Amino acid sequence: MLVKTFGSAITGIEALTITIEVDIGRGIQFFLVGLPDSAVKESQHRIEAALSHVGYKYPGKKIVINMAPADIRKEGSAYDLPIAIGILAASEQIKDKHLNDYIIMGELSLDGGLNPIRGALPIAISARENGFKGIILPKANVMEAAIVSDLEVLGAENILEVIQHLDDKESILPTTIDTRKEFYSHLNLYEFDFSDVKGQENIKRALEISAAGGHNVVLIGPPGSGKTMLAKRMPSILPPLNLNEALETTKIHSVAGKMGSNKGLITIRPFRAPHHTISDAGLVGGGTFPQPGEITLAQNGVLFLDELPEFKRSVLEVMRQPMEDRVVTISRAKITVEFPANFMLIAAMNPCPCGYYNHPDQDCVCAPGLVQKYLNRISGPLLDRIDIHVEVVPVPIKSLSDDHQSEKSEEIRKRVIEARNTQFNRFSESKNIHCNAQMTSKQLRGICRIDPKGLDLLKTAIEKLNLSARAYDRIIKVSRTIADLEGDEDIKSDHLAEAIHYRSLDRENWGN
Repeated sequence: MLVKTFGSAITGIEALTITIEVDIGRGIQFFLVGLPDSAVKESQHRIEAALSHVGYKYPGKKIVINMAPADIRKEGSAYDLPIAIGILAASEQIKDKHLNDYIIMGELSLDGGLNPIRGALPIAISARENGFKGIILPKANVMEAAIVSDLEVLGAENILEVIQHLDDKESILPTTIDTRKEFYSHLNLYEFDFSDVKGQENIKRALEISAAGGHNVVLIGPPGSGKTMLAKRMPSILPPLNLNEALETTKIHSVAGKMGSNKGLITIRPFRAPHHTISDAGLVGGGTFPQPGEITLAQNGVLFLDELPEFKRSVLEVMRQPMEDRVVTISRAKITVEFPANFMLIAAMNPCPCGYYNHPDQDCVCAPGLVQKYLNRISGPLLDRIDIHVEVVPVPIKSLSDDHQSEKSEEIRKRVIEARNTQFNRFSESKNIHCNAQMTSKQLRGICRIDPKGLDLLKTAIEKLNLSARAYDRIIKVSRTIADLEGDEDIKSDHLAEAIHYRSLDRENWGN
């Protein structure tokens, strides 16, 4: 007897419906075709053990299973459940009348239990788009899949529950959640707050400007000056995610298997901090069958690279194109996948190998020229894509023991949101441009009006401070953001002066 069940394959961050055809006839052999990987091929042994533990027989006949479309590679253990249900239906141990209504996915344990799968959210979205009544999957994934409305989401603890539901013996109750209520109830639950930071008011100001305009930042300072502490609080002052951004972020983390059990919608901006030993593929994505990397996991949030010069140069260089295009294209012989990469980069570094160059109290012990050599580990084209360079100095003991309460992230965020709203209106007719950091050169000339006094200041800065030519556009973009924070239409000399102050590494004599 021939029956069909339906599963789903993940390509990039999207899902494609897979038809699993099971035919049982005379003989004793088992054939699994349709470009399955090793994990799929091993499903026979898991299915056989699981069925025997829940009181059903694995048919001792010839079983042919085809996974269509046959030219798309099927990978992972999540096909165990649809294959097992197909075998039971084809051997007439259960009814097959409901099989066309559901996408079925789940990994089987040997005792018949269902283990969580990756990509539950895009699979649920695909199921709704393709007109399925619902989706059956492990109970650990139901909160994630239930984000999708107008779809019956059924979560099961084991295969026996699925069998009884399809056989009309005992129904599984669908899981429903109010997506908007879930989203708004967890919107501002940040672990870290800027009120915890003592002193460092100039660095907080730089990060506020960065958040307001979407600018990338590099923090340079000695060990213990608070670079990591400040960076971790950056998401708390960024504008809150909107519902579409939350769905997109959740989908990416779902595909990467980063959601965990019983987790629903991601409601706060992600903060990713990979170690400096990360590989190229780990950062931008890739592999034989492309998976999202750290820059995609940081979509709509912050990517923090601590100890920037310690990263392999090749790893840093592969970031250059995604930082400009805000998308990563991974090409393989048989597949090309695009992953989004709209993230904000915050980098931190010591000023020299010993860490104490320009320290107010301790002497640098690095040999002459070593400071510049250390800085040269970061290429000029990469620094060109970082708008704000700010030096962090250690906080005096007096400030650390001060009981004065610092400004809360909530207050800073209000100013950031107001500036972002100004930019949203400014770029309302521009596709894929939402903040000042994303401005093109053409827009820069039309939008950023500078008074004569400011132009003279900018010219003097370029000449006297030995600022590189590439710093010119970055200074104007940051000046535009400072003006937005102040509520000014035009860029003034004060705004330019502050922006010039944030280009430490562009000074040709820095580190000499």
